[in-house]
Amino acid sequence: MHDQIRIVVAKPGLDGHDRGAKVIARALRDAGMEVIYTGLHQTPEQIVNTAIQEDARFVGLSILSGAHMTLFPKVIELLKDRDAADIEVFGGGIIPDADIAPLKTLGVAEIFTPGTTTEKVVEWVRGRVADRV
Repeated sequence: MHDQIRIVVAKPGLDGHDRGAKVIARALRDAGMEVIYTGLHQTPEQIVNTAIQEDARFVGLSILSGAHMTLFPKVIELLKDRDAADIEVFGGGIIPDADIAPLKTLGVAEIFTPGTTTEKVVEWVRGRVADRV
């Protein structure tokens, strides 16, 4: 296991806005974590492959396109299929409150809505790692 927390931050689907993902990636990096940012237009398969290759502890997905009910479950399903269900998936973006509970039921560890501070995301990641030691 790595001393440093490794996180893949990804923008799945056709959404072309990555400012939020970059802000979160920078905040996590500034907090001493290793962040692999995959860039725009990643397929769930590409994201899962990267997470496994990089031995990531988390996958952070940023979704603004409205496809969150398809993309989050697909990434979680592929992680399970690849025996990598221990990689936790969290996300943020434009996700209606009504969809948050169903996403968590499907296995998404946390959803951060617009306005969430970067400090809150960093604290959440650190808390998840501390819970698993």
